[in-house]
Amino acid sequence: MYNASDLRKGLKIQIDNDPYVIIEFQFSKPGKGQSLYRCKLRNMITDVILDRTYRSGDTFQPAVLEERKMQYLYEQENEFCFMDVENYEQTFLTADQVGDAKNFLTDNLEVEILFFEDKAIGITLPNFVDVTVTKADPWAKGDSVAGDTKPITVETGYLLRVPPFVGEGDRITLDTRTGEYVTRVKE
Repeated sequence: MYNASDLRKGLKIQIDNDPYVIIEFQFSKPGKGQSLYRCKLRNMITDVILDRTYRSGDTFQPAVLEERKMQYLYEQENEFCFMDVENYEQTFLTADQVGDAKNFLTDNLEVEILFFEDKAIGITLPNFVDVTVTKADPWAKGDSVAGDTKPITVETGYLLRVPPFVGEGDRITLDTRTGEYVTRVKE
């Protein structure tokens, strides 16, 4: 059990049988009375955001979450299939649950899937992934309107801007947190 004094940004608690994560936290101690804890909470399943104020005597149930290492297999009819690397069980996540992570999912990529009461609710990617460039227009020297970058498409369908020396068929590393180009992969 957590007390109100344990609340902090990033803490995961259970409210009305749903997991919530605290995304903003403010503590105030009025001259008289109990301390107040103002929190902005995000539902980890529905992404609904709540504003709640708690008093110093309030208690909370910790959210029972489990992360499992899984491998991405394929996408089928707006669902993404992942396989547990230990017991080979398959789990499906919807496109909404995967979100922008779909831009970085390559075959056999190992990810962390977050489970709440044995139900998959989210995905955590590695910080960097290697992908192959599938479409890159040639860069014209002196083309300073676009700056020193050009648009490319990678194998997942993700579109981004990279330095002009990156060409079709190159393997590049992307930062999954920002979606930006990091470097070309040395063969």
